[in-house]
Amino acid sequence: MAGGDSTPSSCDCFVALPPHTAAPAVIFGKNADRPRSEVQEVLYVPAATHQPGDKVQCTYLEIEQAERTHAVVLSRPAWLWGAEMGANEHGVCVGNEGVWTREPVGQDEALLGMDLVRLALERGSSAREALEVITALLERYGQGGSCKEEPVPFIYHNTFLLADRTEAWVLETAGRYWAAQQIREGSRNISNQLSIGKEITAEHPGLRQRAHSQGWWSGDGEFSFAQVFSLTQQPPRMEAAKARYSAGRELLQQHAGHITAETFMAILRDKASGICVDTEGFRTAGSMVSVLPRDPALPCIHFFTATPDPSRSVFKPFVFVAGLKPVPQVRSPTFRDDPAKQIPRFQSTVDRRHELYRRHQAALELMESDQEQGQKLLQTLQDLEKQGLEGMNALLEGTVAPCPEELADLFFDCVEAEMKFYT
Repeated sequence: MAGGDSTPSSCDCFVALPPHTAAPAVIFGKNADRPRSEVQEVLYVPAATHQPGDKVQCTYLEIEQAERTHAVVLSRPAWLWGAEMGANEHGVCVGNEGVWTREPVGQDEALLGMDLVRLALERGSSAREALEVITALLERYGQGGSCKEEPVPFIYHNTFLLADRTEAWVLETAGRYWAAQQIREGSRNISNQLSIGKEITAEHPGLRQRAHSQGWWSGDGEFSFAQVFSLTQQPPRMEAAKARYSAGRELLQQHAGHITAETFMAILRDKASGICVDTEGFRTAGSMVSVLPRDPALPCIHFFTATPDPSRSVFKPFVFVAGLKPVPQVRSPTFRDDPAKQIPRFQSTVDRRHELYRRHQAALELMESDQEQGQKLLQTLQDLEKQGLEGMNALLEGTVAPCPEELADLFFDCVEAEMKFYT
């Protein structure tokens, strides 16, 4: 990947299940790699009930609202409605990746893959339900519209990784067509390319007929979704993803049987493999790791950075409980005349940086200009993260009883503690 390339071309998403995990839990992780100047915010949306006939305005499209939406926590580019990744109150996690396939990308505005991530989390109480939400919406509304806050459109199709306390699913799409693979054990990663071969658990009812009618598949023998629907000439960004996909798979195999939240954090920070992106044009804008214990009596714990470059950021824990304290420090400002919402779109720019982002940005500049002071600050941040991890591990091991009041303030307190070190 060229240092000057401004095209957001990479994301990596991981899941590990027993027996690859050190404890009886499913672990989910994702890096959201986006244009370098884009701000990612962390947003909590409480559960809600809605009236028949209610609509919801997604990034570009208004669609029918569900009768009930689950509480969600999202890491999202601040200019849009959907999310790159997130979790809901039922322990479901979803992340997406951009792909280009033999099906042409739609120029018309429809649902973004990031809208589908949020809709899946708001409407699905399991990974399988979330998958069914996406496929139903995909078939009804399609996917399309620019995925970048710039006048020149940048459009892609999507793959998704979905996980809950018991299983995971890989869902890969080509236009309105799709294939899904169920993951019951071990580990899996996705990286900007079709990866489901013959191991298809569920598929669009017209998938094979579509492939046959287009001359992409003879209709005889085994059917590989990746082989049939992948472009014969891959775009450079998808070629580059192959190396990251292989490196990610190798890292998962190296740690098989011992994978923890810390393992995933280390993988997401790996710059040598390209999984942690930091170039002139784009970088890892936000990162997430979730621990979903098999034991329903234990809470699911979700860690978010809310800042770019996980190798120099703090993963901060979030737990769904009643009475969550708002965290305005990781919410971007809103604008009455938002250029993302006006037609034509993206004709001007606005400053979407939230308070934690601003302070973290100043800290990154210090790390680059004063190596000694920067190293001290980085060590302090690592110690802060370690404290949070130790507290959460004690909670998961049952050595500490959960205190709802403390958990309600947890994410706020961690953000506040981090910001103090930046002043």
